[in-house]
Amino acid sequence: MEEYNEHMEQERPFQPPPPAYEPHSEYAPQSRELAALSEYVNRIRKEVSKVIIGQEKIINLLLAGLFSGGHVLLEGVPGIAKTLTTKLLAQCLSVNFSRIQFTPDLMPTDVVGTSILDMKTSEFRFREGPVFSNFVLIDEINRAPAKTQAALFEVMEERQVTVDGTTYKMEFPFFTIATQNPVEQEGTYKLPEAQLDRFIFRIIMDYPSLEEEKLILRRFRDDFNSKVVKTVQPVLSVAEIQHCCNIIEKIYIKDDLLDYIAEVVHNTRNNGDLFLGASPRASLSIMKASKAIAAINGRSFVTPDDIRFVTYPVLNHRIILSPEREMEGYEIEDVVNDILERIEVPR
Repeated sequence: MEEYNEHMEQERPFQPPPPAYEPHSEYAPQSRELAALSEYVNRIRKEVSKVIIGQEKIINLLLAGLFSGGHVLLEGVPGIAKTLTTKLLAQCLSVNFSRIQFTPDLMPTDVVGTSILDMKTSEFRFREGPVFSNFVLIDEINRAPAKTQAALFEVMEERQVTVDGTTYKMEFPFFTIATQNPVEQEGTYKLPEAQLDRFIFRIIMDYPSLEEEKLILRRFRDDFNSKVVKTVQPVLSVAEIQHCCNIIEKIYIKDDLLDYIAEVVHNTRNNGDLFLGASPRASLSIMKASKAIAAINGRSFVTPDDIRFVTYPVLNHRIILSPEREMEGYEIEDVVNDILERIEVPR
């Protein structure tokens, strides 16, 4: 009998141990749910890729922001498709869309709405502003003064607007993407830290590679008016967006990884290279975003790589370099990478 058992051990194929981060929770999403989410994501990627070349990382982060209930700040020089990418994503969703062009003379009431006198009833009634939508694009957010930017504080954090003592709730989903140009200074206003903290990501869009630019030229060689943009169709309903949010909420993340996130964020508050560290909202944002990225990548559990992938987009607008490091030419990315290298990754 012992010889038989020994023989079976030799014949049995090797089974690698499960990953250290694989969930052991009954609440983790099932494979069919992850397959559904992957199908939704692939639909969006297919539609957006009709127009946009490359930018896979950007699309993943935008979807992570949408599915985790956050808002996104897109930053980049003019002409690299910040607004176009946002509009294409909106076209892929069966939701209401509005665009607000921020200008120096824009008033808070132009954003959230105002009470007007109804001449028929002699009563005031509230007229909703363009922020009352499911998907809001705020173009060149840094061109409006502080009082107009402050009008977004409540709605971005609490999904509601209070006017004349009455609170108006936003419908699900409520997702804001703001764009800004980092190189223009004339007629711009710096976003206050309190508002920056309300964005889950600041995504810095860069120039396309040489090969991508060649593909862009070939794609639009015979399409000067960008007719291909009109071929992008809605592929995700409100119910399906809610389903994605529910799936991501159930993604498993072990306690060691939660401790890892806390240590990374806590280090920003006790770092000689930084003047201002990140808030607990940053910790929550890293956790939510890493769960979203894990699900988008087809996993029901978070790994350290998911956390490292989202840490810089989550932190880069929440922390401020010390004057000494800024004078020495340090970048926020250098400090974040240094923190990630120094803190031991859970095994």
